[in-house]
Amino acid sequence: MTKFTDLKLSPDVLKAIAEAGYETPTPIQAGAIPHALEGKDVLGIAQTGTGKTASFTLPMVTMLAKGRARARMPRSLVLCPTRELAAQVAENFDTYAKYTKLTKALLIGGVSFGEQDKLIDRGVDVLIATPGRLLDHFERGKLLLTGVQIMVVDEADRMLDMGFIPDIERIFQLTPFTRQTMFYSATMAPEIERITNTFLHTPARIEVARQATTSETITQTLVEIAPPRRDQTAKAKRELLRALISAEGETCTNAIIFCNRKTDVDIVAKSLKTHGFNAAPIHGDLDQSQRMRTLDAFRDGGLQLLVASDVAARGLDIPAVSHVFNYDLPSHAEDYVHRIGRTGRAGRKGTAMSIGTPGDAKYLAAIEALVKMEIPRAEAPEGFALSEAAHREPKKYDDDKGGRGSRSRGGRGGRGRDRDDKRSARPEKDRPEKEAVVEAKAAPQVEVEEDLIVEVPEAKRPEPRRDDRRDNRRYRDNGPAVVGMGDHVPDFLLRSFRPNTKQAASADKASNETTAPEVEEASES
Repeated sequence: MTKFTDLKLSPDVLKAIAEAGYETPTPIQAGAIPHALEGKDVLGIAQTGTGKTASFTLPMVTMLAKGRARARMPRSLVLCPTRELAAQVAENFDTYAKYTKLTKALLIGGVSFGEQDKLIDRGVDVLIATPGRLLDHFERGKLLLTGVQIMVVDEADRMLDMGFIPDIERIFQLTPFTRQTMFYSATMAPEIERITNTFLHTPARIEVARQATTSETITQTLVEIAPPRRDQTAKAKRELLRALISAEGETCTNAIIFCNRKTDVDIVAKSLKTHGFNAAPIHGDLDQSQRMRTLDAFRDGGLQLLVASDVAARGLDIPAVSHVFNYDLPSHAEDYVHRIGRTGRAGRKGTAMSIGTPGDAKYLAAIEALVKMEIPRAEAPEGFALSEAAHREPKKYDDDKGGRGSRSRGGRGGRGRDRDDKRSARPEKDRPEKEAVVEAKAAPQVEVEEDLIVEVPEAKRPEPRRDDRRDNRRYRDNGPAVVGMGDHVPDFLLRSFRPNTKQAASADKASNETTAPEVEEASES
């Protein structure tokens, strides 16, 4: 049996591994580490939970031990699809590089650019980042990728699902051609295959399990439900989910509940908390600090139920998850493998329970075709029955009462019909008090093309609005308007500047005597 001491890792790394309590590498680690230490490109294919992170972190720490980083020029680069996975890789690096002098920087969203710039300016050996934030720093001129010696792409198929492939291709083009590349993925879609053929050079392919297989340590079941009303499907699924969690009892020490949409994540988490369960949501729209606090509480045992979108389905190392519940069957079959892979890790036993409805038939067929097995069906918990509310029509809100969906103007679906038409159709007793007062004191009414015109007496006309009063103040009477000087020109405008000297005074006197008639003639004309 292969041990870590047989993999030619540095003594500092082996010491850190021993303190972490590991002796025997997993198959992906035993297969990838020797090729990585030889400087070869590596293509690793393994299901989630098999130790892919250590398979590239350990050789990186060994190879980067010699050398020194320069400012704004990292020596290695690790790309991750989500903030949580990037933070987890950073924690692994801290664990295995604790006896070295290597430095790292974590570039993820939700964190100040200034703090990240300071780390980059000092120079880092390992740069761990999400693609978007990495390109933000590069476009701001704060980062150079020409010194990258080792580049790692983790969870490449998740990158594809999240639309990061164009960013990945651009980052590849910004790094040196001579770099060493390690590429890890749980599945190999055609697009992933194209990228590996383009940017990897004769890689060592390490495939430790058939693609898209589920672990044998996970017990899988599917509970199907047919809601009595289609518009109450979500409510019926929430009731069944609560019944499944309660039926598991103490065996469900903690669980991750997966939903397809972020709005459903919030709704399900709120429903569980309302019924006394210890639950909290996590999805991409939450602040990074809140997401990290929720994950830390789940890891530490302070939170029992984590309601999540697929942001938590990839790469997160939470080894002691007893259950996974699929509130929604995933629309992508590969996501089913990653979701249930959150349980049954490191040889532990795990339970994965999914809820299916008649509308999920095509998703279920795709999942079973991918994993090449039929998911065992199970009955609903004994004594479970849908509440009366799940059989009734959902509540509707009346627009006239100011409920949700009301609009004061014309809107979609005809909600904003002309209110004057509604008022004219209402009985007299239901009409507003102001209309009744106006009509009672109005002048005789005149009907023109079936429109009702009400002439209000002068005394009862409404006061002008504040804006109108403000406009009137602008043009109030301030006396005769000043247009110009007209025909009258003051004498001082016709007199020239006279220096204060006797000679200038006598010259000015003589000039006035000769020009005075001309001035008088000009004034007469």
